[in-house]
Amino acid sequence: MKKNNLGNYLIIGFFALLLGVIAITNSNLFNKSKTQILDSDLSTTEYNWYFNPREDHKQPDPIKEADFFKSYNTYYVGDPNEKVIYLTFDAGYENGYTNLLLDTLKKHNAPANFFVVKSYIENNKDLVNRMVKEGHLVCNHSKSHVSMASIDNIDKFNEEILSTAKAYKEVTGKEMPKYFRPPMGKFSERSLKYTQDLGYSTIFWSFAYVDWYDSNQPSHEEAKKKIYSRTHPGAIVLLHSNSQTNAEILDEVLTHWEEEGYTIKSLDYLTDKKTS
Repeated sequence: MKKNNLGNYLIIGFFALLLGVIAITNSNLFNKSKTQILDSDLSTTEYNWYFNPREDHKQPDPIKEADFFKSYNTYYVGDPNEKVIYLTFDAGYENGYTNLLLDTLKKHNAPANFFVVKSYIENNKDLVNRMVKEGHLVCNHSKSHVSMASIDNIDKFNEEILSTAKAYKEVTGKEMPKYFRPPMGKFSERSLKYTQDLGYSTIFWSFAYVDWYDSNQPSHEEAKKKIYSRTHPGAIVLLHSNSQTNAEILDEVLTHWEEEGYTIKSLDYLTDKKTS
């Protein structure tokens, strides 16, 4: 009788354990399915980042129809009560002006943040290493400079960011700072979520002007007037490093900002990762 009871207990225990394993497996599958459903439910509508410029030295209002951006570790401006400027340069290719930009930044002890594509890293190793050596952040601008909102496959999406970070590490021996600027300012709710899932902050901007056409550069006076009139506390300033005008006026612009009481900080300061 006792042996029969023991056998029954063992059988009951076995089936209880089996049911527990099945329950855990189903739970994991459910959670995985739930995650996939949540990701697929995110909007893929493509938006173009913009802000509403103002010339009273107050922060501009950002895009209204896509205010979900605030939920995805995204920045376009800093503290409105702090006279700090975050100077960023987008670099899709080298046009011969970056050394001059770096010379000027060094003169003013001003840290900048360069958003570069993968080919820029591979084709300009000396410049990238100089940026890092002189205290600038070299950040991620994607592999192919495509709209991240247009990429349906998550592996292809991740490849745009991760392959660029890999190229940076191969050239510098360091991990790439986890700041991402979406090419052309194009984004969707899903692309911001995927970027955040990779551990990156998305960096938009609160100032930009048309400075990227090599054959149609703004005049010095036109550029300075626009920059000075729209400067504001916490500004994330987007310039392009291929611009001859930017390279030639940067010394004067930095001097003007210093006289106005502004300091230049890196994105690490903006995101509270460290003081700089």
